[in-house]
Amino acid sequence: MQKIIWDGLPEKERLRLLQRPTAQTNKQTEDIVRTIMTDVHREGDAALRRTTQKFDKYDPDPIMLDEAQVDMAERKIDPSLRQAMKDAYANLMTFHKRQGYQPFAVETRPGLQCERIVRSIPKVGLYIPGGTAPLLSTTLMLGVPSQLAGNSLRLLCTPGNAQGEVHPAILFAAKLCGIRLIARVGGAQAIAAMAFGTESVPAVDKIFGPGNVYVTQAKILAATAPNGPSMDMPAGPSEVLVIVDASTPASFAAADLLSQAEHDTRSQVVLIAENEAQIDAIRDEITRQIETLPRKAIAQETIKNSLAIIAASKEQAFEISNAYAPEHLILCFEGAENYIGRVQNAGSVFCGLLTPESFGDYASGTNHVLPTEGYARAYAGLAVEAFQKTITVQRANKIGFDALADTVVTMAEAEGLDGHARAVKVRKKKS
Repeated sequence: MQKIIWDGLPEKERLRLLQRPTAQTNKQTEDIVRTIMTDVHREGDAALRRTTQKFDKYDPDPIMLDEAQVDMAERKIDPSLRQAMKDAYANLMTFHKRQGYQPFAVETRPGLQCERIVRSIPKVGLYIPGGTAPLLSTTLMLGVPSQLAGNSLRLLCTPGNAQGEVHPAILFAAKLCGIRLIARVGGAQAIAAMAFGTESVPAVDKIFGPGNVYVTQAKILAATAPNGPSMDMPAGPSEVLVIVDASTPASFAAADLLSQAEHDTRSQVVLIAENEAQIDAIRDEITRQIETLPRKAIAQETIKNSLAIIAASKEQAFEISNAYAPEHLILCFEGAENYIGRVQNAGSVFCGLLTPESFGDYASGTNHVLPTEGYARAYAGLAVEAFQKTITVQRANKIGFDALADTVVTMAEAEGLDGHARAVKVRKKKS
């Protein structure tokens, strides 16, 4: 980890250090994705199968899983994992039930009522990546809020293994969340199928879920296509920022940093401490712990590109954190709850010595689909609201119309929009 003393650094250097070391999508990646999207749009299932055979090395025939396959998956899972998933599901439901847009109506003046009504987005697509680990937790994170939002169609796309089989834990998580429509396809071709529809895969109105650079680029292209679906949020490699002090056990901080470092070589972990001795103790502990990690090579590469910052005070530590706007912020010290008010920019906060980031990743109840790459300055983590939309309604009776008519005519004429004014005037003549 690069060790940095924050005090005295020029502002330009501070900004440079807080930039993510993310590999940008290049022209070649965009061209590959665009070709896949175009092929699936034109040819439907045939292109979806051909592209899956090319990149994932199996033929997804049939593309859609039947309900019997989903039901059978439960029996293939270890009972302890089944129970853990049920516990996580229960906590997620408890937390997410408090979310969602609420309808309301207000009389802005006598006879004039304005109202907000809430509707679910009709059709949503949930993408679960393949790769080195079955993301059963992400299936729950997407499935629970969509279940509560009540979307009329929920389609889950996820790649199979070399034999085309979807991991049973993902299927069980989908079943817990009431998802019965599952396509065993992944990558940019899955996003294209959800965006445009094929003979087997229905088109959706909004696409959710993480993925690699090809999936991310496909979501962007889908969202900018004519009549294409919207997407959830910009997403990049996972990241964590950990603030420590003299009360922090070095083993806790090291484990928290490594829990994110093992995700991806493009992930970033940041440590903020009060002095060099704390950083050295945590770095030594990282060196010890990393040796026993199965994903040691990935974690080592991530740690190499990460930062250890010495802050002059807790106040400065939070200034740095807010400027960085981390996906995960861990306040790994005693009395952390007294500092929540200083947090302005973060996807999710883990408060105190006994709250590891892993809790939020799996089972505390909060959602782990969070903004990365500094987007926490303006974006929030995934919630039920993302699966809903609001519509405004206004209604006027005679009293309300008379009270507002002259105001609107005056404003419309000031803008030179006489048609707007006339729409009021013709009613005024009749009333």
